[in-house]
Amino acid sequence: MSIPTGLKAEESRKTLTRLFAPIQAGLADADRIFQEELQSRFPFVQALVEHCGDYQGKRLRPALVLLAGGASGGIVHAHPVLAAVVEMIHTATLVHDDVLDESMVRRHAATVNAEWGNESAVMLGDYLFSHAYHLAASLESTLACRWIGKATHEVCEGEMQQIHHRGNLDLDEVSYFQIIAGKTAALTAVSSRLGAHYAGADAAVVDAMEAYGYHVGMAFQIADDVLDIWGDERATGKSLGTDLEKQKLTLPLIRLLEIGEPSVVELTRRLLTEARAESRRRLQPLLEESGALDYAWSRARWHVDQAIATLDVVGPSEFKDVLAEMAGYVVRRSA
Repeated sequence: MSIPTGLKAEESRKTLTRLFAPIQAGLADADRIFQEELQSRFPFVQALVEHCGDYQGKRLRPALVLLAGGASGGIVHAHPVLAAVVEMIHTATLVHDDVLDESMVRRHAATVNAEWGNESAVMLGDYLFSHAYHLAASLESTLACRWIGKATHEVCEGEMQQIHHRGNLDLDEVSYFQIIAGKTAALTAVSSRLGAHYAGADAAVVDAMEAYGYHVGMAFQIADDVLDIWGDERATGKSLGTDLEKQKLTLPLIRLLEIGEPSVVELTRRLLTEARAESRRRLQPLLEESGALDYAWSRARWHVDQAIATLDVVGPSEFKDVLAEMAGYVVRRSA
């Protein structure tokens, strides 16, 4: 593979619509709960909350709660509630990420920070976090709060580690994988873990579903990092090249710096240090010709294979089939 070729935007949308058909009612309930929980009597706060609708995209995390529940024993009342909770947490992280990255566009719309400023965006993220825990606490036990709290803690650790390593052109793969395990995989892992637990599954199945979510999250983030270099902003609907501008090393670049010819490594380090608008375009052929791009995709596909393998612990069902196909989808998407 040279240049990554994913599903076109319309094809991707249709694929998700088909995959989510078995959980359509649960997702609708989760969306309703999301909107009702965040209602505010203050018009300005309500305007910010309504803008969150522009941040909702693939709804991967709420889908994992519902699909894991369906595959592990059955969807119950708690599942749509938890699906709304993890979507609130995820949306809060996106709002805060856009402040950190100074992003102007998300899902083809202006980011909260671009429209209302950083202060409003930070407070909106906090508002979403607090509502998520309030909603999780409405369940019969505090278990969900504890698990989600631990995952959110890991998300913040991952983000802080990434900030710490900005400009570190010697970042290694181990550190990179630790970062994305926190910032992305922790929340996808707890989503599928919650789904299995609240379906009444035994410990082995719950652990397997958590592993599934972890591997899907890792594959998703590697693909996202590749899209930041190769993606089309018209397809992704968000600002691209922010990793390069902020000097955040991702897997393709780490690999290129490790295996590239000395002259290529020197050029790459200069392009990353300068972080100019054309750096993204100039790095693309270097990543392709060195095999660094193929390597990144191979690592993403390895995580997909691992995710699918974890599903052996549950019996046949339409939910299991969707989980298996969705693992592959996360590396075939174009947005």
